[in-house]
Amino acid sequence: MSEWLRGLCLALAALLACCAGSVDARAGSYPWHEIAIVVPYAAGGGTDVTARLLATALGKRLGARVEVRNVTGGGGSIGTSAVLHAAPDGYTLGTGSQGPLAILPHYGGLDYSLDDVDFLALIGRNLMVIAARPGLPYADARGLLAHARANPGAVRVGNSGAGGANHIAVEGFAAAAGIRVSSVPFPGAAAAIQACREGRIDAVAAHPGELLELVRAGQLLPLLVMEDARIPEFPEVPTSRELGVDFTWAAWKGLIAPKTLPEDVRAELVAAIGEIFADPAVVDALTRRGERVDYRPAAVFEALARQDSARVGEVIRAISAHNLQKP
Repeated sequence: MSEWLRGLCLALAALLACCAGSVDARAGSYPWHEIAIVVPYAAGGGTDVTARLLATALGKRLGARVEVRNVTGGGGSIGTSAVLHAAPDGYTLGTGSQGPLAILPHYGGLDYSLDDVDFLALIGRNLMVIAARPGLPYADARGLLAHARANPGAVRVGNSGAGGANHIAVEGFAAAAGIRVSSVPFPGAAAAIQACREGRIDAVAAHPGELLELVRAGQLLPLLVMEDARIPEFPEVPTSRELGVDFTWAAWKGLIAPKTLPEDVRAELVAAIGEIFADPAVVDALTRRGERVDYRPAAVFEALARQDSARVGEVIRAISAHNLQKP
């Protein structure tokens, strides 16, 4: 990260701390003033909408105002950095996503790592599906695998951006399956899906919600889902495990805080979040807004983040080695 960006992140962290207010020794139990949830993406997106609903629920549970603040830029890294450099007092929280936490640190230039994160709870996941256009020599996952083995690099699979979650998913699956495909980056999932529909690529990695209507219309064929179990959207589609491929992948997000929170504050936050996700009304509200709710406690969330980070490192090294071997 450049000195300018580092300075900006530190300034944002200081601003967030000032906005939240300083801890008064005369105050009662936590919380006694406003809490900020920093979303490292623009207002109106999926993470922002989810955070605002959770802010309302958390505010009711804790008896304090909880406000969402959007701190954008750097693929989510600037807002994430601001959270992790804020005062560890429980008044600055953040939405922690796979990109800025488990992927971007591998490309360097950031002033934080997973060791700086206090993982409070996983709140949702976006599953990964490989879909293909009709008319190819294969129409199911086993056919895809056989074709890719017989024709290394011939299968062109689109993703939503080089080095992003969908790209990592495709390359990680291919490595685990012992095949080689050609990853084709696009400026977003919609562009990759459109290219697949038009026949410019063979297949695409995307989330279920992005594919559902096109599958129903017969314009795309879902081949596999990178999960341990089949999913309701595509119950007939096999998982990577069923295909004998030891690889699962999904984009995720959760709630995070800076390390070294006071133990009582952390306990209060973790308990409050757990109670919120035990409320069917909250889960239903999130689901109706398109969130795939997947609440998991802090230790499981951290283990998932570290597992994905390790996988990302392996995939990036493999991609780099392959590129070096090209003539």
